[in-house]
Amino acid sequence: MSSLIIIGLVVMYIFNCIKILNEYERAVVFRLGRVIHKPKGPGLVLIFWPIDRAVVVSLRLVALDVPPQDIITRDNVSAKVNAVVYFRVMEPTKALIEVQNYEYATSQMAQTTLRSVIGQMELDDLLSQRDKINATLQTILDRQTDPWGIKISNVEVKHVDLSEELRRAMARQAEAERERRAKVIAAEGEYQAATKICQAAEMMQKSPMAIQLRYLQTLVEIGKENNTTTVFPLPIDLIKAWTEQGKK
Repeated sequence: MSSLIIIGLVVMYIFNCIKILNEYERAVVFRLGRVIHKPKGPGLVLIFWPIDRAVVVSLRLVALDVPPQDIITRDNVSAKVNAVVYFRVMEPTKALIEVQNYEYATSQMAQTTLRSVIGQMELDDLLSQRDKINATLQTILDRQTDPWGIKISNVEVKHVDLSEELRRAMARQAEAERERRAKVIAAEGEYQAATKICQAAEMMQKSPMAIQLRYLQTLVEIGKENNTTTVFPLPIDLIKAWTEQGKK
């Protein structure tokens, strides 16, 4: 009877020492407080309790949401900016030994870095250079979390929240900019049209026959219209000839 009890206890102890890890998991084993060998797993892992203690770390990509941060840009504009950080644990041993809670530490580092980077930029750059901001945040965070055995895969600024007054001011500014562009385009069109008219006038002045042909073409166009009154334009050269004869 006692032998059966002993065998039963041994079997229970063995089952208690067996751990099965998934493909994306690694176990960092502490033996009497010291880390032994490399992280174990995946698959079947033996943990000799009570001298061993295993801490399981996931190697999957983690999407960490950075809460909205109140930030003042370089041009003194107040905004709320939030982001998302994608990271994964590359070295489980460092992630457990070098920092107390690597996920919380990464979140706090992302918040402070976000405020620091965007605080050095102007509002227009914040709204138009998202890719540059994301790359800068990713580089800084990756360098800061590298001693923890963490790899920052990507950082994305999700949303920039501005005050209602500022949004209205930006809308008025955009409308004024569109009106300015429309006026510039219209002025350029008038300038080009005036330039072509001057060039045509110079060419017609060099060729009197062209003036006569243009005169006849104008008469034909007037004759096609259903007008009760018909106006016949007189060539300037003819009027000039009459005035010169009158002076004589």
